[in-house]
Amino acid sequence: MLVNTRHVRIEWGDCDPAGIVYYPRYFAFFDACTSALIERALGMTKNDYLKAYGFSGHPLVNAHSRFIIPTRFGDDVTIESTVAELRRSSFDVRHRLLKNGALAVEGFETRVWVQGDASKGTMKGAPIPQPVIDLLSKG
Repeated sequence: MLVNTRHVRIEWGDCDPAGIVYYPRYFAFFDACTSALIERALGMTKNDYLKAYGFSGHPLVNAHSRFIIPTRFGDDVTIESTVAELRRSSFDVRHRLLKNGALAVEGFETRVWVQGDASKGTMKGAPIPQPVIDLLSKG
């Protein structure tokens, strides 16, 4: 599977008063990494791939993390993201946040490929197009 890498500097706004990353910020990092992974695989921005494949998005339906080493204000970290499993209309993404080469945080997401009108509440799972599956499966 394709692995996308992002480098992130931990900013003051990511941290609690002790200067340690406030845990919900990891989920924001991972959300951005999922979009970056798909953008890289498809060779287009999120706005463009939403239009090109005629779908509404890939909302998160499950997330969990494992916190191993704390990260702090000023740390430069690397986040590796990959699609761990593809199903008919959902997929799992695994994130590995590394600090100085050591695994600091591991994140897991399940997302659903949806179509519909979010403003009307009519979103529902739709089959992931085969070209998307092929591109996300490349190593």
